[in-house]
Amino acid sequence: MKKLQLRHIPLLFFAAMLAMLVSCQQEHVSFNPELLVGKWVAGTEYYRYDAGGTGVTWDTSDDVNEDEAQPFTWEYEDETNRLTLVHQMEMGGVVPKSYTVTALTDSTLSYKDIYGHTYTYTHVN
Repeated sequence: MKKLQLRHIPLLFFAAMLAMLVSCQQEHVSFNPELLVGKWVAGTEYYRYDAGGTGVTWDTSDDVNEDEAQPFTWEYEDETNRLTLVHQMEMGGVVPKSYTVTALTDSTLSYKDIYGHTYTYTHVN
């Protein structure tokens, strides 16, 4: 009887560890992508997200204003909180950039890139 109990200890240990790992997973946080629509600013960098997945970006430190802004398209995936921007270059070609949204309210937008760098923007009325 003792041999039977000792054989089951590793299995019970594994089951206990698995239960702890599963219980430690974070719940998926969902954001309303409609809150993206509008103008956002961080320092001198501006992004304007328009309905329908288009937008423009500009940086006033480069002496660029909204009328001269660089266009982009955007898409948001709720399952992964993935925000993908595809910048359309003046000389042709596109530059895709992908981020994970970490906060999205009516006043704050935060996301991080694959390198862990966080960007935070404030909604401009």
